[in-house]
Amino acid sequence: MAATKTTTIAITGASGKLGGATLSALLARNLAPPPSIVALTSAAPGSPKWEALAARGVAVRHASFDDPGSFDAALAGVDRLFLVSTPHIARDFDRFDSGGWDEVPDGEGREAHHRVAIDAAARAGVAHLYYSSLAFAWAAGPAQRSQAGVMRAHLRTEAYLARAPPPLRVTVLREGLYNESWPLYLGYFAADGRDGRGEVRLAADGPICWTAIADLGLASALVLTAPGDEYAGRTLYLSTRPAGAKSVAEIAALVGEARGGEVKVRTVGRAEHERHYVEDRGMPAPAVRWWASTYEALAAGECAVNDLNLERLLAGVGVKPTPVEECVRAMVGKQ
Repeated sequence: MAATKTTTIAITGASGKLGGATLSALLARNLAPPPSIVALTSAAPGSPKWEALAARGVAVRHASFDDPGSFDAALAGVDRLFLVSTPHIARDFDRFDSGGWDEVPDGEGREAHHRVAIDAAARAGVAHLYYSSLAFAWAAGPAQRSQAGVMRAHLRTEAYLARAPPPLRVTVLREGLYNESWPLYLGYFAADGRDGRGEVRLAADGPICWTAIADLGLASALVLTAPGDEYAGRTLYLSTRPAGAKSVAEIAALVGEARGGEVKVRTVGRAEHERHYVEDRGMPAPAVRWWASTYEALAAGECAVNDLNLERLLAGVGVKPTPVEECVRAMVGKQ
């Protein structure tokens, strides 16, 4: 289906980071007329978020992952749906009982929310669903296994989409790790100057092909509006490439340069990582345990993505990817 003026595109999380960046790109680049764009939000009509979206000239509809019926109504007449993964990560945390830690059963993590939208899209007759996954599990192409707990809900959602009934077409976008998220990877570092650590302990480290949110929004918008079925049935990585990759230790060095004092990473293994952030830094154990596995995935090279799609899409509109160095300097320089 060509992206014409009659094609209706809906975006979940349209006031969030990736959803908002995609909406901005659609409008700024005139990729779709505003009346043909449906911004989906869990906000109530008349709320500040609702009014801010409406002010952009797009249609605004209420859709809540906790209310499947709201998605049925919100997707009426929609041709293409960009399903941005939900930020409710606590649903994915391992659970502790008398027998120890257990992985959240399939269907009870964030994938449960995603399935609400997928099922509603199939019922509403949406022609093409695009899902924002995450750029882990690279192994000379998209693998179906990852050491990272953060990837679990994405892989479960991808597997569910693979079983989606026709005529619903599916495209999976494994979006690069945000440039702007470096503080999370650097031991929950505070970029505003409140963090005095000169050494950050991490379970492990490895190269990351960091990617700016604005670049991801633009690339996603270009895929959403591409004519025909060029991307149907495909899993794409939208990420910068290994030549510009930076490990978390290299990000720490950039932070130190920007703030005028050394910051370095010390890899300590997963057990010590978990002990340190729970006992020494007072963080909740389920969150720390879930996130610690991220570093094992980095060490395995899962985020050393060598895929041309992002560069090709951006080059087509005269844009180059934003280096992570610029983002680090800007964020640290705001203090």
